[in-house]
Amino acid sequence: MSSTARSVLGVDELRGFRSDELLQDFRTACLSRAIDDRAITLHKQGKAYFQISGAGHEALLCALAQSLRPGYDWFFPYYRDLALVLALGVSPTTVLLQAVGSADDPASGGRQMPSHWGDPTRNIVTQSSPTGSQCLPAVGCAEAGRYIVRRQLPGCRAYGDEVVYVSLGDGATSEGEFWESLNTACKLHLPVLYVVADNGYAISVRSSDQTPATISELTVGFRGLAVYRVNGCDYFESRRVGSEAIARVRAGEGPALVHATVTRPYSHSSADMQQRYRSSDELAAEASHDPVLAFGKELERAGVIGPGDIQRIRSETHQLALEAAEAALAATRPDPATVTHHIWSLPDTAGAGGAGATGRGAAGAGEQAGAQDVGVEPEEGKVLLGEAIHRVLFELMEGDERIRVFGEDVADAEESLLLAVEGQGGVFGVTKGLQRRFGIARCYNTPLAEANIVGRAVGQAVRGLHPCAEVQFFDYIWPAMQQIRSEAATIRWRSNGAFSCPMVVRVAIGGYIPGGAIWHSQSGESIFTHIPGLVVVFPSRAADAARLLRTAFACGDPVLFLEHKHLLRQRYAADPFPARSELLPLGTGTIARPGEHVTIATWGATVQKSIVAAEQVKEASGIEAEVIDLRCLQPWDQELVAASVERTSRLLVVHEDTITCGFGAEVAAWVGEHCFSSMDAPVSRVGALDTLVAYAPELERATLPQVDTIARALEALARY
Repeated sequence: MSSTARSVLGVDELRGFRSDELLQDFRTACLSRAIDDRAITLHKQGKAYFQISGAGHEALLCALAQSLRPGYDWFFPYYRDLALVLALGVSPTTVLLQAVGSADDPASGGRQMPSHWGDPTRNIVTQSSPTGSQCLPAVGCAEAGRYIVRRQLPGCRAYGDEVVYVSLGDGATSEGEFWESLNTACKLHLPVLYVVADNGYAISVRSSDQTPATISELTVGFRGLAVYRVNGCDYFESRRVGSEAIARVRAGEGPALVHATVTRPYSHSSADMQQRYRSSDELAAEASHDPVLAFGKELERAGVIGPGDIQRIRSETHQLALEAAEAALAATRPDPATVTHHIWSLPDTAGAGGAGATGRGAAGAGEQAGAQDVGVEPEEGKVLLGEAIHRVLFELMEGDERIRVFGEDVADAEESLLLAVEGQGGVFGVTKGLQRRFGIARCYNTPLAEANIVGRAVGQAVRGLHPCAEVQFFDYIWPAMQQIRSEAATIRWRSNGAFSCPMVVRVAIGGYIPGGAIWHSQSGESIFTHIPGLVVVFPSRAADAARLLRTAFACGDPVLFLEHKHLLRQRYAADPFPARSELLPLGTGTIARPGEHVTIATWGATVQKSIVAAEQVKEASGIEAEVIDLRCLQPWDQELVAASVERTSRLLVVHEDTITCGFGAEVAAWVGEHCFSSMDAPVSRVGALDTLVAYAPELERATLPQVDTIARALEALARY
């Protein structure tokens, strides 16, 4: 483009910015708009299956990109950030490979909708769709950077002045996770740049229907947050304000929020028609403020580009978008056989000790359902389940500085009080002493906000750390569901293996503790076993808990590690502490009690109750029940159950969760489908009543499975 080149030589700067940079940004803005237009055409032709544009945001994003560093800074963009990713170096073909769903799409391999960015070479973190949920991982990413820069950690890098960019639309600021992230970013003085692109709408909902004031007004009360307001349609203002905000964050002065007013000339997406809810006068007024046209006219007035160059550049970028679309359409289509690839990557535990059964026997009569041994000491040479977890955390943290433990109440005390008080270490004492031994940087308390805890862990895991987030009670895990299901569990799959999320979420679960009631005694593990990409572990004994926790930290994907409260200090769950080399492969069950007449498949607190019930039935009728402790629910040991059922021809599934849609339904369905020829009776189930756990002990006992209910079901099945 020779005429443009000559113009640049004649005008070195405009408003303090180099002309070659201005020209490049104008070309990128035009290219972004051209790609949007091409994607709309592809959708109309049936060659793309969805379309969502970044039109109206181009000037703002190109301006910000000038102060950001791909591969150095970290990026959590949202779906309108097309111009940003182009400015960071992502090619037009790459963008359109995702639009047509090609296997060659490096961001997702045809798995994600268009405009869901991801590029590990540029630190563009694989994007999810839930609005605002990226804010908490962004904060965790910034938090990790501060931790990493002070240490030499394998697989981790940080420079000390990198910026974590996170963007969202104004509508997404209504999400609670946005506000939770601001709380932590300001409290910890983190280098996070929030960019709120306010185009006036959240699909069809006006900003005035979302909040009582603008986001820049609502956030001024956050101490330590620098708030900037900018006309995002004005490239030069955006460049000036953006560079100031980014420089402040990069200098370590804390987080900043840029509230940019932009336009939305196109509908929200291909599934939307904004003419249905916006007047023609409003749309015409918005078109008159087109940032790409305004940018070009300013360059032409100043002589940075010559007469006719605007149209020439637009024609050239139109052609680039056309060629990119042709290349994308010619690219490889996904192989249906690969759709189950990258759901997770389980650790190789070959050669590790302790992969088989634990060799335990049945409990004595005094250890039946409802027995409370809280605070008791185990037999000599054995450790209680809670202590086994405690020891493994110490052991693993000693050997790997990437592991950090955090959540509500997990630390011991304020640093200044450590010499004067005993220390907390969690409400069950499982993390007691970790802060004293490893310091507040590695074991610390968080706000009382479950999404905050898990979301920050996601961001830390993306940076290469191996966080251990604790949710204090299973009953309160639900605010974190978005982060567990939509962020953590999908990262490997949605990025086609380019990103991973190695994290452990420890959760106290279950009842059989009188007084716990509805908010401290529920089970619900089946809900989480339904999430592809999430490993779910549920040990019933100390040795298994230790081995499985080691395996969980060796896993490159999120693990939900369920710790039954009733079992933490029960003598019957105590074992000799396994050697450091002993790990259990995920998805490996064990025979807790051998038998030949009926198979019982169970896990958690009902393992012991099933053993006791089996002993009672044996004494009463001579029936020998084989009790299988699954230990891991996702994946689960189908082969072990099938082999047992082949010998016994009968299966009873026992669990503490509600009977309807409990995980036992999955076990029963699988056995019915795959082991039908071995069965002499229908699969039977024992679970909690389809109600909530009550406070009064009589009501709790009536709700949860007890030894006698298991025994009756076992006898009935044996007689069938």
